[in-house]
Amino acid sequence: MEVLITGGCGFIGTNLVDRLLREPGIDRVRTLDNYATGIRRVVADARVWEIEGDLRDYDAVLRASAGVQAIVHLGALPSVPRSLHDPMSTNNVNVTGTLHVLEAARASGVNHVSVASSSSVYGANPALPKIETLATLPLSPYAVSKLATESYANAYATSFGLHTLALRFFNVFGPLQRADHVYAAVIPRFLAALKNDEPLTVFGDGEQSRDFTSVHAVTDALTKALLRTVTSPTPVNLAFGTRTSLNTVIGLLQQLHPRPIQVTYAPGRAGDVAHSQASSALLGSLIPDVERPEFALALRQVYDWYMGL
Repeated sequence: MEVLITGGCGFIGTNLVDRLLREPGIDRVRTLDNYATGIRRVVADARVWEIEGDLRDYDAVLRASAGVQAIVHLGALPSVPRSLHDPMSTNNVNVTGTLHVLEAARASGVNHVSVASSSSVYGANPALPKIETLATLPLSPYAVSKLATESYANAYATSFGLHTLALRFFNVFGPLQRADHVYAAVIPRFLAALKNDEPLTVFGDGEQSRDFTSVHAVTDALTKALLRTVTSPTPVNLAFGTRTSLNTVIGLLQQLHPRPIQVTYAPGRAGDVAHSQASSALLGSLIPDVERPEFALALRQVYDWYMGL
């Protein structure tokens, strides 16, 4: 099997390439990336083909899709704050880009397409845990773009018979996640600050909670989904029903870090939700053997990676 990963040089994409190369059923992995957030790297494996291209360029997406059996669509402009600053670019990349991927898959006879959605689509809906049947009330242009991404994928399954799976990611973290830009996620931001002996900045009181998900669980689910042609007529949460506050994360990091951690609390940010926790029942019914790393252990592993231990 040959697989295309859009955004394949980003954080999740890079980890997914490494995961797929361990599968005997995978013959070749292509990546499509414009390196806006991804990083060029030299992969010493002839089965990897890196293609430079932009999701907004349909012809580039079509060329990258020719001859593959599965596509994992991870390419996007991430970040709620980024989307508030530049909603137009978020829409053009995340929505139009997704449409290009699905059209290219249809034109190329691709068998299976997985797309990355986000827990941010639940937005202002306060119910916990987040069950896939809950009303979606997005609070940011980014969340709207992810709702469009999953809606397009499911519509293409209904309209054109394309095998699709829309997965809602919940605060993914792990090795290779960048912290060197203003829109970095919270765990890499914390770890970068610790490495530089700087205070941790928390927006809000730190009691906001997230269903943090190890990238290893995400790549395991994506790999098994494409190998087994897993589909669903509705989006699927990709998380495991945990809920950890940022203050708890800081406490766990303090247990790992040899020096006292200083914390600075700043005003909350527009578009951020207070709490996030997934129901994992649907995921468990579709991929019952998905890896479920324990949060504290996964946090220790990524701490060690960032600190170079």
